Amino acid sequence: MSRRQRNPATNMMRHDVAIVGGGCVGLSVAKHLSEQTDLDVAVLEKEHHLAAHQSGRNSGVLHPGFNYPPDSKKARFATEGTSRMKEYCAEHDVPCDELGVLVVAKDDDEEARLDDLAEQAEANGVEYELLRSQAEIHEHEPHAEGQAALYAPEAASVDSQQYVYALAKEIQEAGVDLYTGYEVTRVEETAEGYHLATTNGHFEASYLVNAAGLHADELAHQVGVGEDYQVVPFRGEYYEVRPERAELCQTMIYPTPNPELPFLGVHYTRRTDGKVIVGPNAVLAFGREAYENTDFDPRDLYETLTYEGFRKLLSSRMMVKVAWDELNKSYRKEKFTEASQRLVPGVRAADLQKSYAGIRAQLVSDDGELVKDPLFVEREDAVHILNAVSPGLTSSLPFGEHIAETLAEKV
Repeated sequence: MSRRQRNPATNMMRHDVAIVGGGCVGLSVAKHLSEQTDLDVAVLEKEHHLAAHQSGRNSGVLHPGFNYPPDSKKARFATEGTSRMKEYCAEHDVPCDELGVLVVAKDDDEEARLDDLAEQAEANGVEYELLRSQAEIHEHEPHAEGQAALYAPEAASVDSQQYVYALAKEIQEAGVDLYTGYEVTRVEETAEGYHLATTNGHFEASYLVNAAGLHADELAHQVGVGEDYQVVPFRGEYYEVRPERAELCQTMIYPTPNPELPFLGVHYTRRTDGKVIVGPNAVLAFGREAYENTDFDPRDLYETLTYEGFRKLLSSRMMVKVAWDELNKSYRKEKFTEASQRLVPGVRAADLQKSYAGIRAQLVSDDGELVKDPLFVEREDAVHILNAVSPGLTSSLPFGEHIAETLAEKV
């Protein structure tokens, strides 16, 4: 049951905790706060529908944790998150298929990196198998081509949108107030906590959790937090394999990751609805919510282009080459097709049709470094989640629980 209160002196809604952002991380924080405390919790989401941004515009893959350094936050959250997500989906009837993933090596250098991934998998307790021949690869994916591969059977595909709505239903039943269509435009510190101005009214809260995703840095900067960082939006575009050619991918086919590059590269994912998606690329978006390559937000683009950290990032010759290659994939289908053929040579441009796009809230530091690990900044009465970077969906349950525990210690 709702416990919302209105302050008669100020005519504002009053809650103990205000969570800004109704994505998978913000809702997970709300879920765990409702389980651990008696606090009156509210979630403020700017869209009228949930999962409109990062939480719903992704590949829906649960990453079991072989690609992350042992003892890192990413490794811990991914391995625990994969297991917990599968249990959660089963309990709440959210589609989740344990398909496994095949990470394909095309040359000797990539095969050597597979050995490194195998060591990480071993250290992180992730099940794996190394395949050393094309014949072994074809046992898993008949159309994939490579000289070796790592197979991780615990990887899964989940319907991320249904997962977000399951979390929303659960927290509302636990008494959390979920306000949709309430965009937080201003955050101010007060003697008693925080004042939040939204497009639908004003709120007071004793404690704040900033889980605003693409806009988390903007809200944090309003109260002097995280000023050494800025979100730079990168659009990831997907194609869909035509249904009559969906047999080209049975599960998930990934390239061997290059630790020197910031993004994984084009890969194949069979979703829970049976569709096979290919992508994403990673191109600078001309706005934080510029989902089409023709979308343009002058203010957002100006902020990015004038940001010192972004200019330093582009000073690297390698990053300029990567940016150019990714831009070509966005505007030239034949380039996207060529990237897709590296893993599955049999795919043709005619097999691919445009699908959806997502935007990654990539945090960049003032010194031009991409922030690759989860990053949150604590204050006496707040937690600002500046970076819930991939695998954010996979990690959402343990990461949200960690943030809830962090906040609960402040009460």
